[in-house]
Amino acid sequence: MKSTLTAVLTALLCSLSLPAIAAADPNKVLQLSFEAADDGFDAMRTNSTYSNWLADAIFEGLVTYDYLARPAKLIPNTIVSLPEITDGGKTMTFRLKKGIYFAPDPAFKGQRRELLASDYAYTFKRLVDPNNRSVHSRVLEGKVIGLDELTAEAKKTGKFDYDKPIAGLETPDNYTLIMRLKASDPSLIYYLAKPLGGAVAREVVELYGEAVNQHPVGTGAYMLKQYVPRSKIILEANPEYRGFVWDFKGTGSEWDKQIIKDMKGKQMPQVGRVEVAIIEEEQSRWLAFDSGQLDFEMLVPAASVKLLDQGKLKPEFIAKGLRLYRFIDPGVTRTYFNFQDPTVGGYSKDKIALRRAIALSYNLQEEIDQVWFGQAIKAHGMVPPDVVGHDASYRNSNVYDPALANKLLDKFGYKRGEDGYRSMPDGSPLKLRIHSAPKTRDYARMEIWKRSLDKIGIRAEFPVAGFADNLKSAYQCKLMMFGMGYVADIPDGIDFLESYVGSNAYRGNNGCYKSATFDEAFEKARLMPNGPERQKLFNTIERIMEADTVHSLELWRVRNWLIQPWVKGYKTHPIMRGDWRFLDVEKNK
Repeated sequence: MKSTLTAVLTALLCSLSLPAIAAADPNKVLQLSFEAADDGFDAMRTNSTYSNWLADAIFEGLVTYDYLARPAKLIPNTIVSLPEITDGGKTMTFRLKKGIYFAPDPAFKGQRRELLASDYAYTFKRLVDPNNRSVHSRVLEGKVIGLDELTAEAKKTGKFDYDKPIAGLETPDNYTLIMRLKASDPSLIYYLAKPLGGAVAREVVELYGEAVNQHPVGTGAYMLKQYVPRSKIILEANPEYRGFVWDFKGTGSEWDKQIIKDMKGKQMPQVGRVEVAIIEEEQSRWLAFDSGQLDFEMLVPAASVKLLDQGKLKPEFIAKGLRLYRFIDPGVTRTYFNFQDPTVGGYSKDKIALRRAIALSYNLQEEIDQVWFGQAIKAHGMVPPDVVGHDASYRNSNVYDPALANKLLDKFGYKRGEDGYRSMPDGSPLKLRIHSAPKTRDYARMEIWKRSLDKIGIRAEFPVAGFADNLKSAYQCKLMMFGMGYVADIPDGIDFLESYVGSNAYRGNNGCYKSATFDEAFEKARLMPNGPERQKLFNTIERIMEADTVHSLELWRVRNWLIQPWVKGYKTHPIMRGDWRFLDVEKNK
């Protein structure tokens, strides 16, 4: 009897010491849509919002974000507590939790594979391996002691030595990672929370090689089950995921109070399967949501007239149980110029005048009214509201003014011909190419561009290609002009400005813009603590960009997310993407 009781008590104590067990129900399915295709799952090679959305559910960084806290707040993820920061901010010590495992994969040859500190060291080295051509190598370049030297050696030999120890990425034991920096970098830890900081196992990379882009294996809540490029992605709950108990505090809003009431104390994740369909047309997405085929959906602007009244759901839709989560997206849209292009590129006064005239000509209010149906506002700077570096009093100097645009073109020798269209100062034809995707919204934007440019006598053509194809060309600085949105990856505006750093050409600087003045100011702002002086420098950087006219700055978008009544726990996070592990589906209740 005594031995039996002892055994029972021992088993009970053991069960109490275990982490929360993942409770995902395979019958609970989230059905979602993306408006554009991903471009793979290797986070170091993509800036795509859709790829990052998926990768965020599969891979895990050292840190992540509190689900409900606003403004965005970092919390430990695979580490026991936030890192110990010493040496004036130049040393960060991360201590990993034990018992975290990668999702099952043939790369592990039937064995459970525990997450180790060395996996993060390997992941960070992958970012700077020149053979990988990572679009995110800038995150660590020039920052980690010994890493630049390792990269330089790889450029000489053609092979990156992953086994060579460096002082900047030390792993004294399996669960300790010490990162030593050349200088304090306050924003770096936010980048480690992005999918690019998610741990990758070396065995997986070596097994799949270049195909690892379609074979993501992480320690996150979900794993890839099925992938049909440009059509469908299915994720299933990772059976090795440790799970957690839903316990977030909220901001005190009524929305947060309801979420806490619905979710507090649940073993997570609840959802066992996530199905994502690629539906590019807005009307098709809306019809799928309206018929209950999608569980939540960003309200298409055209439908806002039917569903909303002064920013609130109309009573008939509230009666259906639908809910609306509305906020200003922490992102910006702009049409950038390729500085390598012989027509719009270059730094001479006549080329700057051409770019500025183009930017001044664009009738942004038409886009707000006709494309977004009022669900957007004019962007006055690259840094949007609720992101560090935003100045509500700042005003962009390149505002809609076709009369001024015509004067600029006249002054710098862009003469009109008998047909009313202008030529280059040397007499050669002047024609723009503004690239877009085959979507109703883009077609409408291109019509606005055409009308706007006609008013200043500039011809244009509008090549159409899939978003993923355009993005690939954009990475290579091959598009003359291309309209893109950029959504905050970290809650700091330095992230928005980094896309214009000269050394990032072909790695996110899609216009290959290079300015020593910009780079110097950016580097100074990057290392400064937040405060009034840093804000002044942010504004100076904005003026530098306006002076060179690096883009036609356009919109901050209002997002209206509609949620079906059976989805519980929903709240759009401003930074974190793959938030499905925080939700529940209760269709039968």
